[in-house]
Order: sequence, then structure tokens, then C-alpha cells
Amino acid sequence: MTVRRDFQESARCRSDLVIGREELFTGARGQLASGGSVLLHGPAGIGKSTVLRALAEEYGATARTVLRCSATESESHLPFLALADLLGLVLDEVSPRLPAAQRTALESALTGRGESSLQRDGLALRLAVLSALRALAADGPVLVVADDLQWLDPASAELLGFAARRLEGTPVQLLCAVRTEGQESQEYDRQLRACPPGTLAARLGPLTRAQVAQLLDHRGHGGLPRSTVREIHRTSGGNPLFALELGRALADSPTPPRPGEPLPVPTSLRALVLSRLDMLSVEARRTLLVASAGARPTPALLRAAGRENAEAECAQAAELGLLATGPDAPAVRFAHPLISAALYAEAPAHERRAAHAALSTAASDPIERARHLALATTGTDPEVAARLAEAAALARDRGAPSVAAQLGLLAARHTPADGGPGPEERRLAAAEDAITAGEVDLARDIAREVLTRASVPADRVRAWIIVIDTAGHTMAEVDAVFPQALADAGDDPRLLALVHYQLAWRALIVEGDFTEARQAAAHAAELAARGQDRRTELLALAFQAQTETLMGHPEAPRTIKRALREPQDPRVACHHNGAGSARFRWLVMGDQLAEARTTVTALLREVRRRGSVESEVHFLRGLAETELRAGHCGRALDLARDSLRLARDSGIGETASAMLTSLAEASGGDVDRALALAREAVQHAEEDGDQMYLSRALGALGYAQLVAGDPAGTVRSLRRVRSLELGLGITDPARGRWQGDLAEALVRTGEVAEAQDVIDVSREHALRLGRESVLAVLDRSEALVRAARGDREAAVAQLTSAQDRLGKLGYGLEEARAAFALARLRGRGPGAAAFDEAARMFRRCRALPWLRQVEEALAAPGPEPLPGRPEAPAALEVLAAMERQVAALVMEGATNREIAARLFISVKTVEATLTRVYRKLGIRSRVDIVRLAAARRAR
Repeated sequence: MTVRRDFQESARCRSDLVIGREELFTGARGQLASGGSVLLHGPAGIGKSTVLRALAEEYGATARTVLRCSATESESHLPFLALADLLGLVLDEVSPRLPAAQRTALESALTGRGESSLQRDGLALRLAVLSALRALAADGPVLVVADDLQWLDPASAELLGFAARRLEGTPVQLLCAVRTEGQESQEYDRQLRACPPGTLAARLGPLTRAQVAQLLDHRGHGGLPRSTVREIHRTSGGNPLFALELGRALADSPTPPRPGEPLPVPTSLRALVLSRLDMLSVEARRTLLVASAGARPTPALLRAAGRENAEAECAQAAELGLLATGPDAPAVRFAHPLISAALYAEAPAHERRAAHAALSTAASDPIERARHLALATTGTDPEVAARLAEAAALARDRGAPSVAAQLGLLAARHTPADGGPGPEERRLAAAEDAITAGEVDLARDIAREVLTRASVPADRVRAWIIVIDTAGHTMAEVDAVFPQALADAGDDPRLLALVHYQLAWRALIVEGDFTEARQAAAHAAELAARGQDRRTELLALAFQAQTETLMGHPEAPRTIKRALREPQDPRVACHHNGAGSARFRWLVMGDQLAEARTTVTALLREVRRRGSVESEVHFLRGLAETELRAGHCGRALDLARDSLRLARDSGIGETASAMLTSLAEASGGDVDRALALAREAVQHAEEDGDQMYLSRALGALGYAQLVAGDPAGTVRSLRRVRSLELGLGITDPARGRWQGDLAEALVRTGEVAEAQDVIDVSREHALRLGRESVLAVLDRSEALVRAARGDREAAVAQLTSAQDRLGKLGYGLEEARAAFALARLRGRGPGAAAFDEAARMFRRCRALPWLRQVEEALAAPGPEPLPGRPEAPAALEVLAAMERQVAALVMEGATNREIAARLFISVKTVEATLTRVYRKLGIRSRVDIVRLAAARRAR
């Protein structure tokens, strides 16, 4: 496959702008930094030249001499051309340093004077190239940058390979790129043998869907719908060049592709991938067109569609590289998805319709038959529309909502304006399927299109609800929609229930008012019951139950029971805002972790079966949270990362998934990544005006800061959480479980009184609601307060009790944290076994960041703890309690770090406290504290 130069990237390229190649860059950088060579290889358009230029720009500055060549297919027959590119500019520099015979042969080859050839001057030329490179290397490092090695003229390739194999021990590095179609290709093997020993061969593979989206966004095509980006990824096969060309074509196209049709392929790419199409017979080309129109073409399907010689014609296409068929695979598979799309785009419209007409009777699957029938039909046809609507319902039942949405749009297109159901109703059903599939941008576009034409109130309200739904947590952006929706709803209780249910969400997300949200949900449930809309009634009751749960409202259990009563709607039962989800949240907050895990696992299984992307993202987070509470940090981290990947791919729930993944990273992964994700979640929540998730995101940030050893940062973040939740009316401490972390951070920063206040207020609510695990965590924090105040015996007893209770409740990570606090309190002498126990528990949880803290505590030098702390001298009585404790430990000879560990405070807090001590006592240093105390004792 030939890629023309006008498709390739500009000359300059920064490595930070090369998308999706971070791991490859890391390996290549390490290889080049150590003096080695790198060979990049992969198929056409995969980005080899872009990566090559980025690496050359980055490492070219470290070399004294950079030699470059970039071959082209049209010039590959010209002997020594690549060699002239490499050495032409340095010939005058190296010629005087070569033996006469080598100099003559090289000058003749590079200048064209004489009749130099490998056959006549082979040895002299080979040695001349080697000597020239060695001469350049004697003056400083040399970097040879060679792109498109497959087009090097044979003479230059032979000379470069000869020299490369003999350059070991000299500061000459090769950075090359070659086109290969597979890891085992002969071209790859030949080029690798021609490289210096130890060359790193790095194959560039296809980009992921998210990376393609990032690439398109970076190149100015970020406004494309996510569903279109997914189709670009599928059609391009992850090839960045193909993806960009498809993106440009779509951006330039006045009309988007119709549902069910492949993407429009620009003429440039058609010529690129179909250069061998003219070598096919007319009949073979028709057979390939039928195959390109089918979803899963097989020889049997092609024969049923009237292609009698399908096997022979497919074999002909395979010989030309258009198909990739195998003896074990009955399917007809194109060598690249773009070939299928280009072949379809190249065909005239009447030939496409003929292909679909043949497949509409040949396909065995009713969904496929209906799709082909629609694409073979022009104009409206009620019978075709009805078959498509039936196929959409079947796809929905199979858990393929994206297919259902496509079929629903096809059904609407073929529905007569005066039909029943009408075209707008079918478009709205397609939009709702698109929401289920996670294609919110498609759903929003459909709803807005319906609103431009619809006059029926039910259709208009339904469209407004879709617009609101697709806004997600950015509901403030659609505030103007609510008055219009209410006006269209009139006095119809069914329609009003839909709007008031969304108003409940608005009160929670935009206003941050749990009381108003609860009241709006209750009103929506009442309206829905009056209008006999059981689905909306159940959703409203579930929302009311979740709100009451978070508020710590006494009606929460009763509302959950109402939401779980029969009759149930199967679509609501497993919905992320349904009663099942409300019950799961109640179980998690009530310390019933085993039952919560069983519940959310069943919900996750069901929504995956249904293909509901938003619910899957939600329940992945729920399961991750449950595993995190249970101390299964590795499992929680895997689930959280899955949730975040799916959220980013679909654009649904990114803030919540980033928040939860931050918690998982801080507990079992990378603390720096935890901090970055938490800050991202905070930023998104603030930009969206989402009060509910802002407090959760700040809670995650505070926890990550605590694990990172920044208690002051934790205090700043969690004080904001405390203020936000007070304003929101959230009283249940089991909602965010940040109270213990805030109290611990306050102890470390020396603000013991505030820490006790946080504990006292939170304990009152936890006792009222029976939150046993929260009470145990608060006891752990209070033990730190007591230790900071000098009551070590009470602190040890309280920590021991808290650890035991957390273990019995199944909170493995919190239990391990209590064990760690106990070990630090007891010290490294008698408490050495306690440190080992804490390390064992963190290791069992796979809580790697916490395990590293244990290792650091064991590695830190420090004095053995004394049986009892001496009375502070009278000279220190003017000091506050914390100041006296710090001063007393200075008298014992403890360093600032050791004092911080003993008192559970930060080193910065120790330093600040000592500054106050010096000021109050009128002294200047630690030595003065010891002298002053000694003087007082001597009196």
C-alpha cells in the first residue's frame, strides 16, 4: 500500500504531541540514551515517520553530526541516492581522512563522476562508508536518521547495512523506520539484520478508540459525535493516517452518513486502498461489494445472495491482498476495514441497493434482513418501517441498544408522516436506545431535530427529557429547557411526572439542595402514580430513597421498600437510578458488604446483558467501591480503571469515575495518579456546577493528599467537604467517609481541638444511624488525638479496640490502618512486631502506598520509646500542650522527623511549633531548650 507524500505530516513534531505512543517513546528514549539504535516498523500510515521525526528532533541536539535520508518509491531505482543524502554534505569533511582508493570510490559514487558500482568497487565502497562514519564519530556522536528503509536503493541499503554491522564501539547510532505488514514479515527480518547489534525493534500498532478521539480532537475534528468517532476507529483499524483522512472527509461533508451506512471515504483514501481493484474481474468486484455490504459475510451467504462463484472470486481477491481468508475461518474478512468501506463508497448507489436487496433475503438473522431491506428501499414504506421497528425491539432485547438506535432511525425514515406510530415517535425511541448505548450526542441531536417539527405534547416533552438526560451532570446548561417542558406538559400528570423527576435531579445537582430534591422526587412519584406511569413512579421513588439515605432521613428504609414493591418494571429494576441501585447504596452505607457485593454484581451482569453503558459505568464504580471498603485494593483498582476507561470512551460519568479511581489509586496504586485524577474530578465538578460530586471529588483529593504525606492539603480539602455537606444537608457520615481522615490530618497539623470537634459531631450522627464502621474509624482517629495529648495508654486501648471491630466488620484496609497507627504509637522497639503485622495486613490488601509508608517508618532512625515521658520543666509551663510535648521530645534528643512520627503530625508542623516555642521562651535554637531545662533542674 503506497502512501503519497502529501498524506504525511509536517517536518517538525514534538514528542508530547505524538498520541498513543507513550510506552514506545519510553523504550526508544532509553535505548537512544544508552547509545543504542532503534528500528521503527509497522504498516503504512501507522505513524512511523511522525515518531521518527519526534525522536530525531529530541535526540538530534545531543549529536555532533546528524545524517538524514528519506527514500521514496519513485526514486528507489537510482543507485547511491540515499547514500548521497546521508554523506553528500559531509563529503568534503571526511574525504581527506580516507585512504586514496576509498576516497576515489566514494566520491565517484556520490558525485556520479566515473562509473562506480558495487560490482566493480564493492570492497572499497563498503570500507569507505564505514571509514567515513568512524571519522565523523571520532569528532563526536553521530546520529543516522533514515525513514522508509523499504524504498532505499539496493546499493545504498547494502552499504549502510555493511557499515552498521561493524560500528560497535563507536558513537554512531541509527534511528530508522521501515514499512512492514507483520512481525514475521521478510522485510522486517531483512532490515533488522542490517542494523547494528542490539538494535531495539519497536513495532507501532493501531491506536485505541480513545487515542483516535484524542488525535482527531488535536487536529481540529473534536466536534464529531462519539458514535462517529467509534465508527472512524473501526473503519480505520486504529491507523492514525486513515483516521485523520476519514475525520477530514466527515468534517467537510455537508451531510452525515445515514444510519446503517458505512462512513464516506475520501477519494484520496479510495485510491490508496483500492489500487489493485482494477485487476479484479467485474464479477469478483460485485462479489466483494456484496461482502462489503454484509455485517458478517461468509461464502455461503454470498452464494445465497446470488454470487455463485464466491469462493473462486474471493480467492482471486485474496491473492491481490484485498481479503485475508484463512482455512480455519469461514468468514470473508477484508485485509483492512478501510478496504470494505472504500469499496462500498466507490460503488454507484443502484449497485449498493442491489447488494442490500440480495442480502435482505439471503441473511438468516431477522435484524440483518430488516437492515438490508431498509437500505435497499427508497422513500417511505409502512411495511418496511414496521419490520425495522420489530428488528429494533429484537436488538434491544438482545442487549444491542446501539443497533436498535440505528434500526429505529431507519424505521423513522421509512415511516409515512401520517403513519401510526409516527416518524417522530420512532425517532424518539431511537434516541432513548442511543442513551442506553452511551451515544448521548446522537440522542441529543435526534431530540433537537424532533423539537423542530413535533407538535404533539407527548412527543415534545419526551424530546425535552432526552435533552435534559443527555446533559448529565451539566444540568445547569439546560436550565432554559425546564419552563418549556412544563409548558408542553400542560396538566397531564404523566408528562408532568417526567419533568418533575428531572427537576428533582436539578435540585440535587445544580442547587445542592437535598430537601428540595427529596420533595420534588416525592411529587413526581405522586404524579406518576396518578397518571399510571409505573416506570417513572419507580424511578422517582428510588431517587427519593437515595436522597433520604444520604440525608440520614428516617424515612429512607420505608421509601426503599415502596420502590421495591411489585409490580416492577424490568428496565428500572437494573437501572443505575432504580430501586436496586438504591438498595445497594443502603447496604454499603450500612456495613453489609457481602450482600452489597452480591447485589451490585447481579446488577452489573444484567446491565451488561442489556448493553446499558451508563448503568455499566455506574455499577462498575459500585463494585469497585465495595471491594475497596473490604480491603481488596487490587481488585478495586482494576474495576475502577475499567469504569474510567468506559466513562471516557462514552463520555458518561467521567467525574464520578475519576473520583472513584483516585480513591483506588491512592489505596492500591499510584499516589501521583490519584492526586491528578482527584484534581481532575474537582475541576470538572466545579465547571459543571455539580455540588453533589464536588464534595465527593474533594473527599478523594483529601484522602490522596493524606496518603501522599500532605496533611495540610488534606485539611484544606476536607474542610471544604465539611462545609459543602453542611450546606447540602448531608448528615450521614457513611456517604463520603472523610471524617476520620480530616481528624487524622488535623492531629498531624497540630489542630487537636478541631480534630476532636470533627469526631464528636460525626459520632453523634453515626450513633443515630448505626454506622458501626464509621464509629470504629472515628475511634481510631480519637486515639491519635489522645496520643497527641499525651494519654498513650488510653490511645493504645482505643486503637486496639478499633482495629478489632474493623476486622470483624470486614473493612480490611481500615483495619490495617489502625494496626499501623498502633505500631507507630508503640514505637520500633516493643512495637517492631506490630509493624510487621501492619505490613502483612497492607500486603494482604495489596495496599501498596500504605505498605511503602510502613517500610519508610521502619527505615527511619529513631530512639527507643521511653517507658514514661518526664515531667516538663517549669520553664516550659508557659507553653501550650502541643508545644510542651514537642519541647519535651527535643530534650530527649529526638529529631524533627522522629517527633512528627511520635506525635502523628507533619515535620512542617513540628518546625512551626518550635518557632512558636523559641518566640515564647525568648531563645533561638533547640540547644537553648535543653540548656534552659537543665538550668531549671539545677535550682
